[in-house]
Amino acid sequence: MQQQANAIVQTLKSKGLRVTPQRFAVYANLLSRSDHPTVEQILIDLNKDCPVSSQATIYSSLQALREAGLVREVLLEEGVSRYDANIDAHHHFYCRCCGAIEDIPWDTFQSIQLKSLRRGLSAETYEVTVKGVCDSCDGSVSKGTGNR
Repeated sequence: MQQQANAIVQTLKSKGLRVTPQRFAVYANLLSRSDHPTVEQILIDLNKDCPVSSQATIYSSLQALREAGLVREVLLEEGVSRYDANIDAHHHFYCRCCGAIEDIPWDTFQSIQLKSLRRGLSAETYEVTVKGVCDSCDGSVSKGTGNR
């Protein structure tokens, strides 16, 4: 546990960030999860035992972490920002029934040809979002009990 905390402190310092308790807590929280939480979900998680952070503090911590390249903002639903500490190249699957989000390895889609873009467009990056139904919801959808 202490080794992990030291690694987080070193990572923050290596990116030129001042290590504040809130910034540390937000980054540690994101590293411990894979569900791509919203600001509200992070706030609830961090304040469940004792209120220590405000929504504004979490927003500013996330902005600093994002600018330092330690987290990325993920937009899978209109108007909803989610955050991901996995900064390695990957895609996402979004379940339209339960809202679950799952990382998809980058090399899953090997046939995307950026060179096929029309002349004048110069791609710098891309990300695929696959939307559908996860295996947990699949049974309820086929029985007519899932959200559509």
